[in-house]
Amino acid sequence: MEERFDVAVIGGGAAGLLAAGVAAHSGKRVVVLEKMEKCGRKVRITGKGRCNITNDKETGEILEKVRSGKEFVRYALERFSSADTVAFFRNNGVNVVVERGGRVFPASGKAWDVANALENYAEKGGASILCHAEVKRIEFREDKADKPYVTGVRATVKGTERYFRCNKVILATGGVSYPATGSTGDGYRLAYELGHTIEPVRPALVPLVLRSAAIAGLNGLMLKNVSLSLQVDGREVQREFGEMEFTPFGISGAIVLKVSRKAVDALIEEHEVEVTVDLKPALDKAKIEGRIGREQEAVPSLTVEGLLRKMLPAKLIRIVAKGAGLPLSAGVSRIGAEGRERLIRQLKGLRFRVSDYRGFEEAIVTAGGVRLTEVNEKTMESLLVKGLFFAGEVLDMDADTGGYNLQLAFSTGYISGMEEK
Repeated sequence: MEERFDVAVIGGGAAGLLAAGVAAHSGKRVVVLEKMEKCGRKVRITGKGRCNITNDKETGEILEKVRSGKEFVRYALERFSSADTVAFFRNNGVNVVVERGGRVFPASGKAWDVANALENYAEKGGASILCHAEVKRIEFREDKADKPYVTGVRATVKGTERYFRCNKVILATGGVSYPATGSTGDGYRLAYELGHTIEPVRPALVPLVLRSAAIAGLNGLMLKNVSLSLQVDGREVQREFGEMEFTPFGISGAIVLKVSRKAVDALIEEHEVEVTVDLKPALDKAKIEGRIGREQEAVPSLTVEGLLRKMLPAKLIRIVAKGAGLPLSAGVSRIGAEGRERLIRQLKGLRFRVSDYRGFEEAIVTAGGVRLTEVNEKTMESLLVKGLFFAGEVLDMDADTGGYNLQLAFSTGYISGMEEK
């Protein structure tokens, strides 16, 4: 069975649906091929079901949050900025709210509204959306005078083999994070078969694993307003301030996810990786010394345990005292200057060895993907195959948590769906 379209979009996620909508609204005949039972599976669960659509920072500030592909995505972000994303959703029935850190969410608090708006936009433009459509390969022809060019897509749709003839294919299959949503790396295979280089993929924005003995009893502890330093081979490479939490296997939370990109790469390269938590970032050594002195003056018989109960969550008391080499029952007046120094070092630098990282099932995004030097950043078209375009996480680009990765998906999706000049 052969069907003719102008554009075939492989992948009905954030990037693919926006690309399909842009192309369809420009008058193109578009088909979206989504292998899951519905489009936008990952969008529907992102942000714990709330969907952090974008961040309201200016383009230059957003670029500073891009970890890989900063220069590559600059043009796309300038053409379709975070302000354009907000305007797009408002125009398509999704009001938004801006929360701490500039994070933009649907006012309803429902990620489904975001996914539905994207799908409705594509369908209103006339795009045909086919689910349970697994793409087997992208067809192409050699051109002796120039580059190869795409001629169509072969897919199995609900068990039936179908051929979609077209001269433009947009590959927007996502990465391999949250594979249950359909992101299982299909796009890497399809791109590789057409001659593209795939940079090694690994989890990004992912929780980190610590030695179990070091975190015994800390599961569920949430720390706010702390500073987290990442050290590789003893040298600090990144520092973040905010919230983190202890899990059964290690640590997670916003600041952990931010440093995880460098931590993962360092672990893969077999470097020694550690994190240090400053439990009192607002207080320097002198101020903590003053606090200890005042507490001791108020209660001369104060013990180390009693002091720490006034300064820390209960779950941290034993681990901090142990790190300082002080018995909980020791009187603060008897530990001396050296004991106080060790205690302050623990409060300002609780250290843990990072032994591993969690898998793609828990990673928010995928690092690695289609090599960016093989793609035209102004059109998202392949430099190797005419008519082949890319959008979203399938590309070797990723950014911090905070709405930035979805913005990259929207910006590259917009560019890839535009009419070529």
